[in-house]
Amino acid sequence: MPRIHFQLQLAELKDKLLAMAALAQLAVESAVDAYLNRDQGLCQYVKQNETAINTAQRELDEMAYELLAKEQPDGHRSALHPCRHQDQRRPGAHRRPVDGISRRTRDIIKSEEVELPVDYAAMGEYSGRMIRTAIQSLLEGDARLADTVREMDDEIDRMNRRAHADLLKLIQERPMYTQQAMNGLMVSRSLERIADHASNIATDVIFWIRGADVRHQLSLSMD
Repeated sequence: MPRIHFQLQLAELKDKLLAMAALAQLAVESAVDAYLNRDQGLCQYVKQNETAINTAQRELDEMAYELLAKEQPDGHRSALHPCRHQDQRRPGAHRRPVDGISRRTRDIIKSEEVELPVDYAAMGEYSGRMIRTAIQSLLEGDARLADTVREMDDEIDRMNRRAHADLLKLIQERPMYTQQAMNGLMVSRSLERIADHASNIATDVIFWIRGADVRHQLSLSMD
């Protein structure tokens, strides 16, 4: 009976994690839409959604710590390891890049509308796909799927670098749009940071499944 009860609690924990991931993905999509459409009302929705994410986070933390406190096989404790770090990994945590996009949106509402040379919709969709894939790799214990998230992170990094180059060029050629371009730079950076959170989850999954700390391997390869 204790083991059955544990499995039921673990299944509930995974359901809550999946629900929180859906809220996080919705937050990213809504923040990008708010920025592209200069929609202050949608910014408020993003803020309310963040409150819902925080509530889900607290519930997730309580369940994870309760399960970790119980005597269970090491494999189960390892499976919970990525969940314990969701307060650091989830999109919007600590520095809250999603909130950062909303702040930039409120700033540009007051300025002249300018079409920037960046496909923010594509960046937002890509970041959202990374969130979905990272959480799927965690729930399924799929290291190969987690590998794809880390590969996707290279692409979002490339998109961010291209955005920065194009926006800096815009500032040089049309300095009257510096404020709008600087806001655009921060939005691009926020989306790249959201993708980084997804990549960190994937890294934890790989460590859990393969017992190989890929973060250490990456640091060695850069030396």
